[in-house]
Amino acid sequence: MLATVAKAFSVPEIRRKLLFVAGILALYRLGAYIPVPGVNVDAINSLEDSLTGSDILGFLNLFSGGSLSRLSLFALGIMPYITASIILQLMTVVLPSLERLQKEGEVGQQKITQYTRYLTVGLAAMQSFAYVFLFNSLAPAGGESVIKSLTAPNIFLIVICLTSATVLLMWMGELITQRGIGNGISLLIMASIVSGVLPGIQSWWNNPDQVFVVLLPFIILGVIVAIVFVQEGQRRIPVQYAKRVVGRKMTSGGSTYLPLRVNMAGVIPVIFAASIMALPPTIGQLINTPAALDFAAFLAPDQWAYVVGEVFFIIIFTYFYTAVTFNPVDQADNLKKYGGFIPGVRPGRPTAEYLDRVLSRLTFPGALYLGAVAAFPTILFNQVGGGFFFGGTSILIVVGVALDTVKQLEAQLMMRNYEGFLR
Repeated sequence: MLATVAKAFSVPEIRRKLLFVAGILALYRLGAYIPVPGVNVDAINSLEDSLTGSDILGFLNLFSGGSLSRLSLFALGIMPYITASIILQLMTVVLPSLERLQKEGEVGQQKITQYTRYLTVGLAAMQSFAYVFLFNSLAPAGGESVIKSLTAPNIFLIVICLTSATVLLMWMGELITQRGIGNGISLLIMASIVSGVLPGIQSWWNNPDQVFVVLLPFIILGVIVAIVFVQEGQRRIPVQYAKRVVGRKMTSGGSTYLPLRVNMAGVIPVIFAASIMALPPTIGQLINTPAALDFAAFLAPDQWAYVVGEVFFIIIFTYFYTAVTFNPVDQADNLKKYGGFIPGVRPGRPTAEYLDRVLSRLTFPGALYLGAVAAFPTILFNQVGGGFFFGGTSILIVVGVALDTVKQLEAQLMMRNYEGFLR
């Protein structure tokens, strides 16, 4: 594998892409340490430890790479864009106009992406405005206020800075997707989570429970092996192509297969579910009443209610995202158009029904797998009192994004006849 990485860097085009991705991620991590103008840095530093726990603010801080606990430029992270994507995809099913745009190909997709950007700006502005009052209500140890001056110009300055930083992150993610290797938004989330590896290792090593210290590496290794095993699993449906005449030439038939992955949705349902479950506790803490705070504590990431809700939304979003990315009717029409058929299944509607039946059977264990991987480590760490920095959601996102990125790098290498990672 190391030899393959060396070969990848020996190809000028791939080397430029990898260095470009590394540069963007380095800028992202640099922005996590630049404080927003108009805040009291000393007061923020005194609050940092209280914002890295297991409550919902600590969970949001994890996905922002520690930026939220410092109230830095990238405190909102990329989550407003993820939330906007969820809303637009749900509205695509409800609104016929958006559904027509989705079917118009690249032009329609660009229009939906534009709507997603506009919605991201609105959500980021509202969330940053809410964070101003949330941090102002927190009481640091020294008694100083986090916000230097709760005046309209200062609030406007903070909201503009946080919103602009979110738009910048959205642009950086799209640049990685276009000019680099991998999905830019996913890589930004992965970089945020990986930035907490050293504090996580320190928390694990200093844990008083020695049994937990010994067993944790094996637990994480087992979870990673399970993720890789299921992520690479697929059902191969045989497809036969008949001979046909194109102009004055006759094309020879052949046989191939249609790969249907057990988890066709990837890590997107997990990210979506985490975003949805983070919303109610955040609102509860913003309201800052006893009932709202109790509700926020009830849905904290270390509570059973949060785990059950997350698993539920993971299963729902797995089915939804799989239906969005793979349309059995379109696949059946494409096979029929190019003279392909599944042995034993008639072309057209019977083929679409067959693909839909197989996909439903594959999606169910895939959804259960995503829910189990996201919930099992969290439940285990809560039972043993490990207090480990990462949960199942974090491990699943990191491994899933790493696998997708490696596959794209593998494809780049295969185009140039080099040996890849997979043999």
